[in-house]
Amino acid sequence: MKDINHTPKEGGYTCVVCIKQVPDTKKVTGEAMKADGTINRAALPAIFNPEDKNALEAALSVKERYGGRVVAITMGLPAAKAILREALACGADEAVLVTDRKAAGSDTLATSYILSQAVKKFNPDLVFCGRQAIDGDTAQTGPQIGEKLDCAVVTYLEKLDLDGNVAIATRDIGTGVETCRATLPALFTVTEKFGELRPFEMRRVMKYKNAEPEILDCAAIGCEDDRCGFAGSPTSVNKIESVVLAGGEFKEIAATDEGIGALVAELIKDHTIG
Repeated sequence: MKDINHTPKEGGYTCVVCIKQVPDTKKVTGEAMKADGTINRAALPAIFNPEDKNALEAALSVKERYGGRVVAITMGLPAAKAILREALACGADEAVLVTDRKAAGSDTLATSYILSQAVKKFNPDLVFCGRQAIDGDTAQTGPQIGEKLDCAVVTYLEKLDLDGNVAIATRDIGTGVETCRATLPALFTVTEKFGELRPFEMRRVMKYKNAEPEILDCAAIGCEDDRCGFAGSPTSVNKIESVVLAGGEFKEIAATDEGIGALVAELIKDHTIG
């Protein structure tokens, strides 16, 4: 691989980061689901999706190193303005809320379509998404946005360098890491290994504490109605449960050859192995 020159694009890079306000799944109760199979978001406290914070950090690091701007986009209810203000307080330059009744009940297919339409408005060089959202854990939305944008997609991002119009990305492949090159524009899904989101800047907290993001509806970003919300969502959820694993009986095994030998003999005896 040739040396990385770290030559920035003239004028810097436009980075769009897709973030999400999610219910805190650590506090799931029996009221977490509605009768129609969607999450009852009013029953759970709302938080900034953890891995979307890593995605925001990735976008801010590009701006810091190479110049440009960061646009934070979220789709949701008006209450989602809270995480957009957090993004602005950390260093984002613009904030956009896509909110529309037509988007209600969207699964990953419909969500990725709506977000891709919003992202297109900014003609980005780089798009960042968290690896997955804790309210669904599908890890589908980011790659689906990339497919709809018809751009390169790099998942599980841990490190990123830029050389003109080329991204040099290090990604987690489970058994190690892989370094690959992608021509911009490109979309990246980011893991916690990239790094924690930087703290708020106090002057920005004061500046943006009551900031109003740009508000867009589905019509404003050119969405087709039958690809939004329930109409554009083939996925259905039957129910959601909070599963608590309870401890049971256990046997302590000595960390010796005799102890391990006795364990193996017992497992063979009850046909667990052998």
